[in-house]
Amino acid sequence: MKAAVLEELEQLKIVEKPDPVCGDDEVIIAPHAVSVCGSDVRIFHYGNDRVETPTVIGHEVAGEVIEVGRNVSRFKEGDRIVMGADVPSENCQWSLVGQGNLSEQNYAIGYQFDGAFQQKMVLNDLTVKLGAVVKIPENLEYDQACIAEPLACAIHGLELGQMGLGKSMCVIGLGPIGCMVLELSKYYGAGKVFAAQRSRGRLEMAKDFLPDARFICTEEENLVDTIMAETDGEGVDFVITTAGTVQAQADAIQIVRKRGYVNLFAGLKNEPPLTIDSNLIHYREAFVMGTHGCNLPDVEKAVTLLAGGKIDARKYITKSFPLDEINDAFAFHESRQGLKVVVRPQD
Repeated sequence: MKAAVLEELEQLKIVEKPDPVCGDDEVIIAPHAVSVCGSDVRIFHYGNDRVETPTVIGHEVAGEVIEVGRNVSRFKEGDRIVMGADVPSENCQWSLVGQGNLSEQNYAIGYQFDGAFQQKMVLNDLTVKLGAVVKIPENLEYDQACIAEPLACAIHGLELGQMGLGKSMCVIGLGPIGCMVLELSKYYGAGKVFAAQRSRGRLEMAKDFLPDARFICTEEENLVDTIMAETDGEGVDFVITTAGTVQAQADAIQIVRKRGYVNLFAGLKNEPPLTIDSNLIHYREAFVMGTHGCNLPDVEKAVTLLAGGKIDARKYITKSFPLDEINDAFAFHESRQGLKVVVRPQD
């Protein structure tokens, strides 16, 4: 079988590997569509403490079960599935309460465990038993289903931030996750929605997802001044930073309303620590949190929304590539010409 192996930093090569052998408690899937995540590209360039090369990365996957171990009852051959990246560890205190994304071991598909940029992929016993693996209906195409994982992460962030009917909201950063948050805002019944992005091109691309939002190009307008002026100095109920910058996080705390929620969704990449005026949080009684990954209920909800047409996955997929052209797929992702890029390992 073919696999895209990350042999070392910035060395992603197509190689022939032996077909995997399915253990008694394992499942083998054929990945049909794998969308490229920003974290895949960061691993490609900079590595990750949880990733040892040579390895196969990729976790935003939709595929078909092609072999099932004799002890496995949860799945059968022919099942069409997606999954969250995080895999709980057994008997962890967080796993036991359904919050396996916070597991101390922090296992993940495409990190410590086999990734999806290959023609056959093993789901090990822990993933089969405890992973956020969800079956998808026949009406949901693989190319659409593969964005279930990032969509589930967006859902997790909104629900952790208590997003609900009539609440005002600001999304800072309009990449794929930011656009998903915009589209999800309708599902959660948001009131006034602000959407902020530094680059005009990316901002214009995002308008298709919620045309009636108030879009703010932060190269042209001051985000804090604009939002405070347009909310009579109150700020917004919920702010989510899907751009991983110190500036986005600092602005978020400036614009949150009293008793509002700030979700620092995107992590920081080689930036200095955030310095804040904690009195803003103190006197506003604001809630500031982070979000990491997703859990089984989030993936289930993502699949329901995609299958029901509440989220139109086709708007996110800009271009697709066969596995042999994975380096071109990564380059296209980094060009920022679109939103999501899909690799098709079976092509």
